[in-house]
Amino acid sequence: MKWKLPIALLTGVVTAMAFIVPPPDDWSDRIVKALEQFVKRYPQEKVYLHMDKDYYAAGETIWFRAYITLQGLPSTQATNLYVELLDKNNNIIQKKLFASGGGMSPGAFELPETQKPGTYQIRAYTAWMNNFDPAFFFTRNFEIFDPAKKTAPDADSLAQDFSVQFFPEGGNAIVGQAATVAFKAIDQNGYPMEVTGTIKSSKGEQTAAIKSVHDGMGSFDYTPAAGETYQAVVKSAKGQSKTIDLPAAQTKGVTLKVYNKGARIFYQAVAGPDNDTSMNQLLVLAQMNQQMVYKANLDVADGRISGFIPATNIPSGIVQISLFTKSGLPVAQRLVFVKKNDLLQMDVLESDIHTEARTKNTLVLRLPDTINSSISISITDADAVPVETKNVNNIISNLLLTSDIKGFVYNPAWYFRNDSAQTLQALDLVMLTNGWTRFSWEKILNNEYPQIKYPYEQGLSMDGKAMSGAGRPLTTGGQIDMIIKVPADSSSLFAQAPVDEKGEFHISGMVFPDTAYIYYQGNDIAKKNKDVSVKFTNHFFEKPSLIKIPAPLRVPPPVDNSALKAFLANAAESNKVNRAINNKMVYLKEVNVNAKKEKPQETTEKRYVSGMFAGGDGITFDLTKETPIAMNVFQYLQSKVAGLQITGDINNPSISWRGGAPGLYLNEMQTDISMLSSLPVTDIALIKVIRPPFMGIGGANGAIAIYTKKGGDNVPQNDPSIRGFELYKKAGYAIVKQFYSPDYSVKKEVHTLPDKRLTLYWNPNVTVDTLTHTANIEFYNNDFTRKFRMVVEGMAEDGSVGHLEQEF
Repeated sequence: MKWKLPIALLTGVVTAMAFIVPPPDDWSDRIVKALEQFVKRYPQEKVYLHMDKDYYAAGETIWFRAYITLQGLPSTQATNLYVELLDKNNNIIQKKLFASGGGMSPGAFELPETQKPGTYQIRAYTAWMNNFDPAFFFTRNFEIFDPAKKTAPDADSLAQDFSVQFFPEGGNAIVGQAATVAFKAIDQNGYPMEVTGTIKSSKGEQTAAIKSVHDGMGSFDYTPAAGETYQAVVKSAKGQSKTIDLPAAQTKGVTLKVYNKGARIFYQAVAGPDNDTSMNQLLVLAQMNQQMVYKANLDVADGRISGFIPATNIPSGIVQISLFTKSGLPVAQRLVFVKKNDLLQMDVLESDIHTEARTKNTLVLRLPDTINSSISISITDADAVPVETKNVNNIISNLLLTSDIKGFVYNPAWYFRNDSAQTLQALDLVMLTNGWTRFSWEKILNNEYPQIKYPYEQGLSMDGKAMSGAGRPLTTGGQIDMIIKVPADSSSLFAQAPVDEKGEFHISGMVFPDTAYIYYQGNDIAKKNKDVSVKFTNHFFEKPSLIKIPAPLRVPPPVDNSALKAFLANAAESNKVNRAINNKMVYLKEVNVNAKKEKPQETTEKRYVSGMFAGGDGITFDLTKETPIAMNVFQYLQSKVAGLQITGDINNPSISWRGGAPGLYLNEMQTDISMLSSLPVTDIALIKVIRPPFMGIGGANGAIAIYTKKGGDNVPQNDPSIRGFELYKKAGYAIVKQFYSPDYSVKKEVHTLPDKRLTLYWNPNVTVDTLTHTANIEFYNNDFTRKFRMVVEGMAEDGSVGHLEQEF
């Protein structure tokens, strides 16, 4: 597998360190081979989303473009991207499957105008990533505002508590040896807090001073004495004080000190005062993205305890340096960030920008002429759209930094602003205060590997099991005959799936948009017996699932109120314009319609609803005509009905409408929350939400009536050419609508409406000229913007990433 690190790097390391490279087949080979085996079986995949804005209002569309990498290169074989929108209670508000190709995938979530304001999280991952810790999924927290409210919600006024963690370099401080200890102070919301203080021994002697230097982080040096304990007396910026015990210094073992000098990374093993001969033979091994970049044997008894790692040919990213004993036990570890001038460079070659209403603007972007690149671009109103300035994470800081460490890093993009000594010192503090958690050395050395539940996907797949009429699995030689129709693109095909000795079948590599109608029939060829039942296995994304966010959902920092006021006012106006566009009647030329009009009694509602449920002011959801992906009916209804509030635990939610709880009915019989929450959505044919008042029992505050499917709703109703087949609906790739970018050089009726767009231009896949390596951007201004903010992100075919942000 091709990988980002050049072969020349490994050759250079061997040459430069020839005097300490161990001979073949020594004890360290077992550790090296374990790493090689791990990366071979479990290559590392990552996802990053470039979003068009930092904040959103209800009624807007969240536009994004995914960048997918495998071992640091564009994941050109990836086909499926899963994206979810979660609220602060871990409820899935929306989730979609998007098609990807060439390591990229465009996508969007449309927010209804009834979307509740608050903090939300978008997360994205592939099926392969789902085999590992979900902490490494792409996640981003952001606010959704109510455009009807013109100011930001009141911030919590709780007293700010804080905590401080201490991290001895290498893992442990050693008695009698000078030690560097890093620390990180955070408030009760997990955000950094500045602190000062002192380190005192048990005798009350001050041995070191504490002062954070960046975002609550800092370090100090001290030499722990035998028999002594140490405490930190820390004071926060708000005047609160705490006394915290330092981690106890060790008399046995070994630790690791590292000095990152840019071109070279110096290291030194530091042993304890006890003469522990098991620590005499040591191995230093450095890896990046699960690939070894350096190794050397050390001999403590012989005084060979230090060396350096040449970093000239190592690309930007995190290097993990580990120290092993001869038994294969990892005893010390240090992370180092290698920072190079190897990012994807982009700039504006020329521009023609105008601020008059509805005028045309042009930009020409320049990219490197030595390598092919793929970019996405967002242009927004720089005055009216709030911008995240206090906790920024872009494609560079995400793929090179935060995607490889489990701890929360505040404002990670700050560390890539320049290469000053202050920035590099702060970046090293991030390395000291965060550990590597992509894999466990102990586990891979003991052949304990992750369980692969989700194979690397290539297209859509379908699995199931066929049973004979006697209840036994269909024998080998049997098959499932299928006619697959896709209404979204009017395509159809015939397919056959053979079964194995267990009666199971599998089809992969399917590609279709929206939903496929799969007409199927079991066929026992050996017995000529058509009495075969087929049960399909739901894909993991089709199953209802409870999400557990690994870390608390941090509320984004407050938004500038003046920018927010303009943002909400324009978002409210934009929603009115969108409603006008959607409700505007379109008159067509006279045509002759020969299709038979569906009779009222043939509609799903007419077939199910009766009596008092048939009347009233209601909203009907026909689930026989869609493939809903929701945990239960309450999650399905969230944000779909204005005024209906469904909050809390989705399995036992609080439901209110106009101040009271609506009546709940199942097949027109009164029921309760527990009964409806356990009802599979796939069994529901119709949901009717009746506005207050409803004349039934307990209906003063309206009613929610649920109807389960009748037998005929799983049988094709309108295709007389298909007989003897049953119907199974399979969800496909989400259809991403086209971003609306008006061309005012052409007169259209819709142009008479006000133009209140806040995202003026969004292109998830900008065309780059392969000869000139430039990209031409054209867009029209709205009715009011006077300043434009452009954000461009991209990735080259060698995996280098770039970010360009500019105002005009």
